[in-house]
Amino acid sequence: MKLIIAIVQDKDSNRLSGELVKANFRATKLASTGGFLRAGNTTFMIGVDDGQIDAVMSVINKSCKVREQLVTPVTPMSGTTDSYLPLPVEVQVGGATVFVMPVDRFEHF
Repeated sequence: MKLIIAIVQDKDSNRLSGELVKANFRATKLASTGGFLRAGNTTFMIGVDDGQIDAVMSVINKSCKVREQLVTPVTPMSGTTDSYLPLPVEVQVGGATVFVMPVDRFEHF
């Protein structure tokens, strides 16, 4: 048995949740916050048998797409801010960060 932890952007959360339900996978959703953009994320915890890992990964891959987004960098931590002009920068957001971990024991009460 494995525990799949998938961290996805909030914009992909509802789509992924719906696709997991359609594919008969049960998941627990947790609200989380990303460190880089300080934007909302959703963390999914999905327990599956070893043979179901590829199917779950396929659902996650299909539901969570990478896209470009303009962000304004934060003010520099050191130095003067007199000459600092925060221009928007295009960065990639979305997609999913996924961890697959072994489960030694599972109980459902």
